[in-house]
Amino acid sequence: MVESAKRGKLIVASNRLPVTVKRSQGRLQAGRSSGGLVAAMEPAMQRQGGIWIGWPGTQLKPDESLHVEGAGFDMEPVGLSPTEMKRFYHGFSNGVLWPLFHSLPERMQLDPKNWKTYEAINQRFADAIVEHLEDDDLVWIHDYHLALCPEFVRRARPDARIAFFLHIPFPPFDLFRILPNHHALLRGLLSSDLVGFHCPGYVSNFEDCVERLLGARVDRGNGEIEHGDRVARVAAFPLGIDYERYESAAREGPRPKRAPHEKIILGVDRLDYTKGIPERLRAYERMLELHPEMRGEVSFVQIAVPSREQVSEYQALKREIDELVGRINGRFGRSDWTPIRYIHRSIPGPKLSALYRDAAVALVTPLRDGMNLVAKEFVASQTDDPGVLLLSRMAGAAETMREALRVNPYNVEGVSEALHRALEMPLDEREARMRALQRRERRHDLGEWLDLFIARATEPRHSMRPVAKEDFESWLGAFTGKHRLAVFLDFDGTLAPIASHPSLVKIQDGMREVLALCGRRDDTDLAIVSGRGLADVRRMVDNDRFVYAGNHGLEIAGPGIESYQHPDIAHYERRAVELVAELERIDAEGAWVEAKGASLTFHFREVEAEEHEALAEMARSAIREAGFQARDALCAVEARPPIGWDKGHAVLHVLRTRYGPGWSESVRVIYAGDDETDEDAFRSLHGLGMTFRVGAATQPTRARRRLSDVNAVETMLRWIAERAPGRAFERPVSPTEP
Repeated sequence: MVESAKRGKLIVASNRLPVTVKRSQGRLQAGRSSGGLVAAMEPAMQRQGGIWIGWPGTQLKPDESLHVEGAGFDMEPVGLSPTEMKRFYHGFSNGVLWPLFHSLPERMQLDPKNWKTYEAINQRFADAIVEHLEDDDLVWIHDYHLALCPEFVRRARPDARIAFFLHIPFPPFDLFRILPNHHALLRGLLSSDLVGFHCPGYVSNFEDCVERLLGARVDRGNGEIEHGDRVARVAAFPLGIDYERYESAAREGPRPKRAPHEKIILGVDRLDYTKGIPERLRAYERMLELHPEMRGEVSFVQIAVPSREQVSEYQALKREIDELVGRINGRFGRSDWTPIRYIHRSIPGPKLSALYRDAAVALVTPLRDGMNLVAKEFVASQTDDPGVLLLSRMAGAAETMREALRVNPYNVEGVSEALHRALEMPLDEREARMRALQRRERRHDLGEWLDLFIARATEPRHSMRPVAKEDFESWLGAFTGKHRLAVFLDFDGTLAPIASHPSLVKIQDGMREVLALCGRRDDTDLAIVSGRGLADVRRMVDNDRFVYAGNHGLEIAGPGIESYQHPDIAHYERRAVELVAELERIDAEGAWVEAKGASLTFHFREVEAEEHEALAEMARSAIREAGFQARDALCAVEARPPIGWDKGHAVLHVLRTRYGPGWSESVRVIYAGDDETDEDAFRSLHGLGMTFRVGAATQPTRARRRLSDVNAVETMLRWIAERAPGRAFERPVSPTEP
């Protein structure tokens, strides 16, 4: 399937707008926001036009609007109250995701209330996006604050073109699975057409997580992930800088007065525990210990821009840095030389450019960083006698900036030695390393990053190759081994495509053939578990080798098992007649009621989509008032007797009755279903079998894996039919039998 893509406007969504609004003397004043995201995206927005959605930095009054003269694009503020900022921004985004994604899980601060607020704010951003979204627009959502937003947009606009870019690292599987809400975040990201990361390593981590935690099918060679009936592409797009701007600023920067022999070591960071500032201070201290000749010859200028000052952890970090700077200066300082100049504020652009240009060494040693643009800014600014870049291996930039001296920021001795080497490096080596870095960063600049990402995000959509028997060999081969198989299958949407009316559903010839092949094996038992009535589903499948569970398992019959009917069926059959009459009073053309004895289904697939939720709520209300349990299904609401029996109970009943209490030792179970009612079986079989959710990925699932459609189920059954022979079943003998 190929779909052409046209170019509409660009809708950018990020936690913050590119301007920060403050209230002064009752009036709004907007100043440019800082940060790499603003620097990266403003050129694209000015070139292509569109709208930027984000928090403006303060809470606007109902009668206030935001308009920034000369911006070149529109801005849509998303309001956040102080409590919401506390829970969404400080609580979950920066109290959970930030430390976890930077491989510091011990700093996570889990609170269910913060997660609920995070969900709500992501929905609010999605609503703002949808309000402005038109056909052919590209929605570009940014960073960890809005990881759920793509899914919420996708629910409202299934055909929207959505891209997401993560500006921080993506952690490996062993760390990411610590997050209690990991399934929701992965589903959110996979609702995008394109998910971008800085580095191939982060792409690999993401692919590992979706494969192992969601059971998604991953094509690593092509960077594609099958998510239900959709495909998300993933790729690395290393962020560059506006190289010419930094180079020009360095050439024009002021020439400060400084002793001719003095060498400057420069650190430029936001004050954050991920930046490794205390560790690098200790490394500098160690170098002064080991190389006393450097005392008085070098000075360390550390710029730490204030960040999240109201957060206790950041306050503690500032105290630690203040104490380290005081101790080192007190230990080594002289009347004519201060070892460390610590600047706890932002530095104006021209002065920063001059510092970049004149530094002998840039000490860029984060404990973990998505990319780190300081390293690139330093390289672009080296227009005079070249300095040396000392770069943490834990920064994304280290994957391409190979000519830097790459260090482990946790290894104080190693950083100390590398720092001394950088200060003593001869000119020819410094030139060779710096010129190579400059060639690469000039070529792969910000403009290239924007062009590549937008071009990839607007490529025609296509499907992954169809799932093949080889995939099921990988997923099921070791699991099944030589064991007997018990295969449980839903009917509508699993064995046969959904139709506008249940009477129109039909099993295709290929599916009927492969079901027969499976049924002929003496090591494989099939059971059909359906919401249809027992007689109806038996008639539709028409194979007397199978066990059938109708009415969500309230009725069970088939070979090798004693027929079962739940004792409360008769009571609820009488009450269901009255409920049918009540539901038929709901006036909506295209809605109808399917009576199934003790249960029933209210269908509204043929009704206009905008009326679905209202109809569903009316049906739920009527069902509950009648004393039945209301369960949502695909464009329908199920009414089931509230008797604590569902597909999960039915499956376990069949397994226990057919194979004995110790069935899990001799039988391997596979279950496939496409409906919310199948989630009961997925839950019951968790850890006991291999489960597959069929169809779209619009809802969470407890299933181990997802399959795109009925055709994928047919391929699975063909693998089962053709697999190597397993064990025939022998009924266990009770110890009391002769």
